[in-house]
Amino acid sequence: MEQGKVWLVGAGPGDIGLLTLKGFEVLQEAQVVVYDALVSDEIAALIPKTAKKINVGKRANNHLVKQEDTNRILLEEALAGKRVVRLKGGDPFVFGRGGEELELLVERDIPYEIVPGITSAVSVPAYAGIPVTHRDYSSSVHIITGHTRKGRESRIQYDALVKMNATLIFLMGIGVLEEICNSLMAAGMDPDTKAAVLEKGTSAKQRRVIATVGTLKIEADKAKVQTPAIIVVGEVCGLADSFAWVEKQVLSGLQIVVTRPRQKASSLTKKLRNLGAHVIEMPAISTRTLEEEEVRKTFKESIEGIRQRLERAALMEEYEKTQVDWQQQDRQLQDTQEWIVFTSPKGVESFFLLLASCQLDIRVLYCKNVSFAVIGDATRKELRNHGIEADYMPDTYCGEALGKGLIPLLSKNSNVTLYRARNGTEDICEVLSNNKVAYNDVAVYCTEYELDDELSNRVKEGIENQLIDYVTFTSASSVTAFIACQKELDYTRVNAICIGEQTAAVAKKYNMNVVVSKAATIDSMIETLEELNIGN
Repeated sequence: MEQGKVWLVGAGPGDIGLLTLKGFEVLQEAQVVVYDALVSDEIAALIPKTAKKINVGKRANNHLVKQEDTNRILLEEALAGKRVVRLKGGDPFVFGRGGEELELLVERDIPYEIVPGITSAVSVPAYAGIPVTHRDYSSSVHIITGHTRKGRESRIQYDALVKMNATLIFLMGIGVLEEICNSLMAAGMDPDTKAAVLEKGTSAKQRRVIATVGTLKIEADKAKVQTPAIIVVGEVCGLADSFAWVEKQVLSGLQIVVTRPRQKASSLTKKLRNLGAHVIEMPAISTRTLEEEEVRKTFKESIEGIRQRLERAALMEEYEKTQVDWQQQDRQLQDTQEWIVFTSPKGVESFFLLLASCQLDIRVLYCKNVSFAVIGDATRKELRNHGIEADYMPDTYCGEALGKGLIPLLSKNSNVTLYRARNGTEDICEVLSNNKVAYNDVAVYCTEYELDDELSNRVKEGIENQLIDYVTFTSASSVTAFIACQKELDYTRVNAICIGEQTAAVAKKYNMNVVVSKAATIDSMIETLEELNIGN
């Protein structure tokens, strides 16, 4: 059996942007991930679906799994030949017990690596506008744990800390905040010294309480500060209002779930994060080009049908040039027009993938008798990537509008072929059928649910605890898939941002609080979120 290996990876304070590049790369290759409660939902969403996930749930004085058992889990998984990532909030070696977790591995000669993380001691104050050092206020910073081993007295030398006139950062100390402040004042610190409590730092719901050493406990209680939180003591805390920057971002304070397929989520996610939102990627669906033999056969037949009809039309056109008197039915053959219809970017992508895999000549499509119709800007852009401009796109991005818009464009000898998802919505088909338009419906891809129980539970808890503000849906199928993942959720708690009335109709069916973007585009969805956040 191949020997396993353990990576101790610091996940940082919570913001996914603060996860190191190496930490991300190691995580993507993990076979087993052992993680803490302080690992944010954003980063937890990066854990590979194929990896075994073990939640050891560590918080101060509240361990789901004892430290000794966590050490044993790492050893056992490595002995089983696995690539094990121990994912820890902050940095493994800054009060993260990383050293304790290595001891058993060293004893058994298990290979390991340390991937440092950005510690909350400097990053959380930075996100609150507090520089931990400043030439006019403090030339040194000291990081102290407010948490000690159970049954042991604190070893903090408060008199030494006070004499240093430095910035003091207390991690895991919110439970003993009063004791810390009283001890500092007893050691000679001026009660008017600036101090702060920073709650849920670098997350969407971060808060800061700025006070003095003498009043910090009272102000923190008024604000009902909860863990995780850090304590900062020093005059640099007085700079927070001047240097605050996070709350100035357009989507600051929002945590948003993106349900788009994994391969399509990145553009929306990037735009949201650039505006200050925190994004949990929870792909509810995935799309896959169909390449089964039966599908390939149907696809070939559809393309061959188009080719034959176009050839006949070309022959009739040539016949017209040489014959003065030709029958009316032959004249009608010349009017043949092929309409190729796409209802999604994936349909376009799959169409051309199948053309290539079936070794079909694309030149059959480059003809004046071939027209293309699409739903939406994204589908039009995907078609442009293949050198083709859409001939028709409705103003309203839905199948019904596409069908209605096509009707007046069709001649008696027009042929319509839909290339779309297997079991796609019936709206466009109903319009065509009701207008007695014959069409071919060719499945070129399928939509599948992506179920991740661990991530689904995190999202459910986030919605129930009002930590998640909005869930975005870009298709009706993504709503249906989300429901399949969240069967126990009270859907009235879900604030849904939807693209298109069809998507919204499915969300309303489950009593979600629905807002529809003005246009069926990602940019319009983001503009809707901006308006909602400004309104709040």
